[in-house]
Amino acid sequence: MPRRIVSLLPSATEIVCALGASDELVGISHECDFPPAIADRPVLTRSRIGSGGSSRAIDLAVRAVLRDALSIYSVDEDRLAALAPDVIVTQDLCEVCAVSLDDVRAAVARLAGRRSVDIVSLSPTRLADVMGDIDRVGIAIGRADRALEVRVGLERRIAAIAARAAAAPTRPRVASIEWIEPIMLGGTWMPELIELAGGIAVGAAAGQPAPTIEPAALGALAPDVVLVKPCGFTLARALAERAAIERTIADQVGGARVYVTDGSAFFNRPGPRLVESLEILAACVHPDRFGDLALAHAGVIHRLLPAHSS
Repeated sequence: MPRRIVSLLPSATEIVCALGASDELVGISHECDFPPAIADRPVLTRSRIGSGGSSRAIDLAVRAVLRDALSIYSVDEDRLAALAPDVIVTQDLCEVCAVSLDDVRAAVARLAGRRSVDIVSLSPTRLADVMGDIDRVGIAIGRADRALEVRVGLERRIAAIAARAAAAPTRPRVASIEWIEPIMLGGTWMPELIELAGGIAVGAAAGQPAPTIEPAALGALAPDVVLVKPCGFTLARALAERAAIERTIADQVGGARVYVTDGSAFFNRPGPRLVESLEILAACVHPDRFGDLALAHAGVIHRLLPAHSS
C-alpha cells in the first residue's frame, strides 16, 4: 500500500528514492536537492541562518542561535498538516544538520485530528549505522526487500574498493576537513572511509563528533593527504574560500597533497552516495591505483597546488 512520505533530511530523501518510493514522497526539506526529480515537492523547512556568508560568519551565526536556545531550522506546520503524511523521516544526530527530532514531534503533536504518524529518526555515527538506516527506512515505507537489495549492492561496492586499496604498498596519513574556519575534522564515518580507502585517519576517531582544532594542530598531525569537504558546500562554494583554505589549512601541512571536493553532495550525507564519497576519497589517497575513479569524479576533485605552482 503506498505511503505518504515526508523527508526532512537530504540523505533520507536519497534513501527513499533509492528504494523506488520517490512517487510517494509528498514533502521535503529546503536542503533536499537529489535526485533532481524531487525538486517540485513541497518544501517544509527553512533555516534561520543565511548561507551566503563566509564559513567563519556562518559558524558565528550558528553559535549565536544555539546560544539563544533557538532551533536553527523551523517547520511549516500548516503545510505539513495539509500533506497528511503517514511517515516522516528526520534525524536526531546533529542540531546543525537538519530539523531536530523534538521539533518534528512538536509539529506532529499539533496535527489535530490526524491518525498516527510514523516518525523514523535516523542518527548514524558509523558506516554500519548508515547501512542499517536503509533497512529501517525500507521497513517503515513497506519496501524492506528493496532495501536489502540496495544495502547489499552498496556493501559489495565498498568491499571492492577496500580490496583494491588494501593492495597498496603505502598507507598515507589522511586528514579530512569538515569546516574551514574554524577547522573541524571529519568524525563519525569519515575515519572509516579513510581506512577503507587505504589511508590512516588522523585527528579524529570513528563514531565521534567532529573535533575543532587550531591550524597549528593540523600541521602537527603531519598528514600526507588533506581532503577539504565543508559540510553543505559544493566544490565551487568551497573554492570561493580558497584564500582561507590556503591560510588555515594548506600553509599548515607542508608538502601534503590538498584536495577540495563537494561536501554537500558527498561525505556529509549519510546515505547511498557515501559509496561515491569513498570512490572520491580513494582517488585522492591513492591516485596511482584509482585512476579510473579519479577520472569518473574529475568534476568534483580539485587539487589545491601551492601558489608558485598554480
